[in-house]
Amino acid sequence: MSGDTSSIDLAGAARAWLAQDPDPETRAELSALLDAGDTEALLDRFGQRLEFGTAGLRGELGAGPNRMNRVTVMRAAAGLAAVLGPGRHVVIGYDARRNSDVFARDTAAVLTGAGLHASILPCPLPTPVLAFAVLHLEADAGVMVTASHNPPRDNGYKVYWGDGSQITPPIDGRISAAIDAVGRVDELPLGTPGTLTELSEDLVDDYIDAVTTLPLGEARDLRVAYTPLHGVGGATLTDAFLRAGFPSPMGVEEQRDPDPGFPTVAFPNPEEPGAMDLAAALAARTKADLVLANDPDADRCAVGVPLADGSVRMLTGDEVGGLLAEHVITHTTGDRMVATTIVSSTLLGKIARAHGVRYGETLTGFKWIIKAGPGLVFGYEEAIGYSVGSAAGLPVRDKDGIGAALTVAAVAAAAKRDGRTLLDLLDDQARRYGLHATSQLSVRVEDLSLIAGAMARLRATPPAALGGRAVERADDLSRGDGGLPPTDGLRYTLSDGARVVVRPSGTEPKLKCYLEVVVPVTGDVPAARAEAARALDALRADLTKALDLH
Repeated sequence: MSGDTSSIDLAGAARAWLAQDPDPETRAELSALLDAGDTEALLDRFGQRLEFGTAGLRGELGAGPNRMNRVTVMRAAAGLAAVLGPGRHVVIGYDARRNSDVFARDTAAVLTGAGLHASILPCPLPTPVLAFAVLHLEADAGVMVTASHNPPRDNGYKVYWGDGSQITPPIDGRISAAIDAVGRVDELPLGTPGTLTELSEDLVDDYIDAVTTLPLGEARDLRVAYTPLHGVGGATLTDAFLRAGFPSPMGVEEQRDPDPGFPTVAFPNPEEPGAMDLAAALAARTKADLVLANDPDADRCAVGVPLADGSVRMLTGDEVGGLLAEHVITHTTGDRMVATTIVSSTLLGKIARAHGVRYGETLTGFKWIIKAGPGLVFGYEEAIGYSVGSAAGLPVRDKDGIGAALTVAAVAAAAKRDGRTLLDLLDDQARRYGLHATSQLSVRVEDLSLIAGAMARLRATPPAALGGRAVERADDLSRGDGGLPPTDGLRYTLSDGARVVVRPSGTEPKLKCYLEVVVPVTGDVPAARAEAARALDALRADLTKALDLH
């Protein structure tokens, strides 16, 4: 439901929802809104609904079709069951957010009631463990209940297919259509607890065995300060480090245990300002060599290098992607591919050419990266997501914050053995390939029509120059320019290797712009970095004017 909401019978829709809702908490919430006659709150919950797409579902907890709740989840599970059909096997995982375990059990009950076989992970675990389990158990699909790094009030529902990767079109459309056909959830047949397979901790051991066979080299002397940001990554990451032969990471005590309230951070995302403060303080106290963080479901990995003044230099996703790519390429053999997205740095393509491996470029999202082509041994996106493999392939066909953390530690340990740090390795790459500096410009709006208007203006009148650099080529990605499936975005190739990509966010009311400049390093690297920073500032200023969103 969207668009004109004037004809919606909000009270009737709310009462129909109440009649089928199995959750006393959301029933009480909805009853209170009805008693108060709170039309605005009811419209927010019933005037539209969470749309099921390639990322599944994600939204705020609460009553109604525009919230994450037991009715929404049961409908999603029934739609998935209808598409798969009886006899198929689905593995279900969940994180430690509010109601994640409840939503996982509801999913299992609906699937088994529809004649499918459901297996559930033994406890709250990282998303990459679920993605691994789909492949490892040769399941037909997987469901992960998580909202990743969203605010504490959110939860979500991510669906994987039998190849171990997130669903893509047309599968998402088929599931969405099947969800639309689901009737009342209190009339769905539900399986009993005895029809559900409870998986053991052996599955986690199998996952750790898989990621510890990644190409990690021999060096192991490394002091790591680590935080799971109140998420589910801590125990699994620690076990993986120990099994791989690394010292146990030093954990941020205040953020060690899963907590759905995320009490020590304003926003549970390691990229957000302040989120890494406690980890940086721990690194300074313990003289750590490396700082690592996972987001709450541990599918992403943030990396920082402690500096002499006690601060931490956080690396960008593109910087980590370049370091990991070169490590994987030099530690594997055979016909290999590396891949990233259209909004990530162009550095990966140069690394691939220099080493004689194939390179793929995809739309944003790991669901596309994983499908870049055969022989994929490494993929990454600039939003600190990485999938690391070997000549045998990828143990996880999705981003994996545990495997990435292990591999970053291996690179850092080898550098430490040679008296160097990751920052020295970045300087080496700048000298070899040119300094590739990236940044973002994100503009949040209240009115989504402003974003559509800005995109229309840019399409009608492409800029001739940005940041003092000529626009040499303008690609309208909605037309499939560049050989990719159509997507709402614009890509500008500028002189001297610079590039700008503009696209609406798929999950937030934002217009996101990805900026890159390439500066040849002829003298010292710090001078090149200063020049790149000035160039990025100039690009950002001109692009802000061109968008005209303020």
